[in-house]
Amino acid sequence: MGVFDIFKRVRYYSPMTQVVLVGLVCFLCPGMYNALNGMGGGGQVDRTTGNNANTALYSTFIVFGIAGGSIVNLCGVRWTIAISGLSYALYSGSYIYLNHTGSGSFTIAAGALLGIGAGIMWAAQGMIMVSYPREEEKGRYIAVFWIIFNLGGMLGGVLPFAINFHSDSNSLSDGVYIAFVILECLGAALGLALAPPSKVVRDDGTSVVMVKYTNAAKEAVEIVKLFLNPTMLALLPMCFTSNFFYSYQFGPVNASIFNIRTRGFNNIFYWGAQMAGAYALSFLLDNQNMTRRRRGLFAFGIVAVFFNVIWGGTLKQQLRYTHGPLPSGETTDYPGGLLDFMETKRASGPIILYMLYGLGDALYQNLAYWIIGSLTNDSQRLSRYSGFYKGIQSLGATVAWQLDAKNVSYLNQFIGNWVLLVISLFPMFYVVYNLTDHSEEPPLAVFEDVDKQSVASASYSVEKTV
Repeated sequence: MGVFDIFKRVRYYSPMTQVVLVGLVCFLCPGMYNALNGMGGGGQVDRTTGNNANTALYSTFIVFGIAGGSIVNLCGVRWTIAISGLSYALYSGSYIYLNHTGSGSFTIAAGALLGIGAGIMWAAQGMIMVSYPREEEKGRYIAVFWIIFNLGGMLGGVLPFAINFHSDSNSLSDGVYIAFVILECLGAALGLALAPPSKVVRDDGTSVVMVKYTNAAKEAVEIVKLFLNPTMLALLPMCFTSNFFYSYQFGPVNASIFNIRTRGFNNIFYWGAQMAGAYALSFLLDNQNMTRRRRGLFAFGIVAVFFNVIWGGTLKQQLRYTHGPLPSGETTDYPGGLLDFMETKRASGPIILYMLYGLGDALYQNLAYWIIGSLTNDSQRLSRYSGFYKGIQSLGATVAWQLDAKNVSYLNQFIGNWVLLVISLFPMFYVVYNLTDHSEEPPLAVFEDVDKQSVASASYSVEKTV
């Protein structure tokens, strides 16, 4: 079978095609942002502006993450994702202004606008990723998205690594930021290729959405109900913790003990490990030889043990230094100075540990999305749940980035991360333990002959499985 024959067999309105498309959008927009953010301080030697921009970003993200699901329900996925994508390009471009003026005000303002766009985009992305597949496919679909998305961060790490390979500077050049802007604009345009959820049909002929009327008043009520939902309240610590560690990993670790080219080198493996972790976990999460609860508990055990092990290794590393390079010109107090990837004897251990951070992030967040996707099959509810997850996640990130901006000691930042992880595990276990094998909503209707691409109306009733 030739390449063109394979493309002929791809259905535009299939859930997998749509998940791949939204994955490509996130590859080009959030993926590039992650690559830039992973450099620590947006690739600047002075992380103050980057930290304050991230604080502004996640402050607006809190509001528009929680409200994002309702915005997507009202406005659809195509234009909300496309317009949101442009906010990523604006943010990356703001660093060019910072390079030439030294003023961080534009970057901080761009961060606030990015929080609005990102909150809406991630609500739409979450709805597509966890509501389009059948129940037994959700782990695989989450993994497919996560692999494509993090390929962006991985390739985004290649750009600063290659461009700054022979540079002695501790800040990124304009060329890197311009490349990010171009890629993020392409990602925004790609958002227009997404199909409306009402037209997406699974391979078994079922619709991915229950067509329901909604309006602004109804969505406002539903947002309030999120904070009265016992299950969502139980998941609050999980949501809060799920991005909290980024500021510590990108700043006090990557930006503080590695030189500029090795930071990019590290990000290649950080985001690459995310792809591997998502792929491996999908086999467990979709294993139909076990009940949903049993799959969830096994995955939970892996996440709990793995994260505690890597934080244990981090403690040993963190006790060796207290600060990274300073704007005054003073270098890190890490023994021997900044690490370079060519110094294999010194750098191999810290680089491997940093790579394992990426693996742990993928395991934690893929499990989190799988748990959310296991609560319901209703696309409108899942858009709100995904927005809630990203909104509370952003609240945690806002706190974390300000801790670094306020120069809280690296050791105290590390301790805060480990304590929050442990706290999040208990209610997370409770929710996983109470999962049922099937969510409450059955598929809506069988109405498509997939091979002929013809649509005909039909309906059927399905008894609820307890």
